[in-house]
Amino acid sequence: MSGEKTTVEVDGRQLSLSNLDKTLYPEFTKGEVIDYYARIAPVMLPHLKDRAATRIRWPDGVDGGKFYEKNAPSHTPDWIRTATVPSPGSTRGRETVDYIVVDDLPTLVWCANLAALELHIPQWKVGPRGKVHAPDLLVFDLDPGPPATVIEACKVALLLEELLGEDGLEAYPKTSGKKGLHIYVPVKEPKEAEQTSRYAKGIAERLAMEHPDLVVAKMEKRLRKGKVFVDWSQNNPAKTTVAPYSLRAASRPSVSTPVTWDELEYCEDAADLVFSPAEVLDRVDEHGDLLEPILKDHRPLP
Repeated sequence: MSGEKTTVEVDGRQLSLSNLDKTLYPEFTKGEVIDYYARIAPVMLPHLKDRAATRIRWPDGVDGGKFYEKNAPSHTPDWIRTATVPSPGSTRGRETVDYIVVDDLPTLVWCANLAALELHIPQWKVGPRGKVHAPDLLVFDLDPGPPATVIEACKVALLLEELLGEDGLEAYPKTSGKKGLHIYVPVKEPKEAEQTSRYAKGIAERLAMEHPDLVVAKMEKRLRKGKVFVDWSQNNPAKTTVAPYSLRAASRPSVSTPVTWDELEYCEDAADLVFSPAEVLDRVDEHGDLLEPILKDHRPLP
């Protein structure tokens, strides 16, 4: 019955799960959300490890209100790892945020139980004593402006991969879980955190210059109609991107899903790049983690 609590043991931790039959998506319950995150954890947790997590919570489901949660709430169990880091945008570095770091399965399940449907993470890691490292990832958010769709985003992704390859970098795609694509590039930590953002901006502007009918690199929404916005600003240390394998809030549960370059090259229907939780679990069974290389293949920026 709704309102009942269930106590479970997860990797040695006692968790009290509540309202498991509550509908968070149409025809998809909170219990199913928790089950998905528990099952996807083996491939998702390595991407969350050591990264400060922003949780977006929908306590009343996707048809209700949402709120962003950066600070760990007061009821956070003491066994959950937190990291106190300077607040993004703080000019004097005095203000801090106590982030949750989702390093293990109990923490992931605990977040899911709070209806944190989406987990967003930065491109940098935080050390055991709260030291913020320089970014070890580049990310490009390819956002098609109607009537352009993910089909046009696929074309831009392939152009982007070619440009990055010329600089000796490897790129790996995933769906945003909504209408666009994310392209990840593992890099060695630069001396200055801003280097990744500067490089990404240069690549985006070059694409826009060489393919003006398809690509835009400026933020103004009026410029995006029928084109793909290559959002390089996700590399700003204050920004976050939805984590690989995270659910997205929509009318149906969709997942930010790693895909292959072949899938992008030969995609003819936008629906072919929309994946349900069950489909993603099947894909992992078949392919493993297609984004595993971004965990280790870090190359220097040119």
